[in-house]
Amino acid sequence: MTETYWRKSSYSGAQASDCVEVAPLSQATGVRDSKSPTLGHLELTPATWDALLDELKGTSVP
Repeated sequence: MTETYWRKSSYSGAQASDCVEVAPLSQATGVRDSKSPTLGHLELTPATWDALLDELKGTSVP
């Protein structure tokens, strides 16, 4: 079993209270709240992850 490497968003400051962590999973991208990592995570498919990033960047296509 391999360990999952979670990294905090680069948009989260050192003292930020709203921190998101992401991790590459075998067939998805994991997303979780860094303040409550034991509560679980979401697993986003590659297409959903790409759509989320496009939406956050403001480049989504209708």
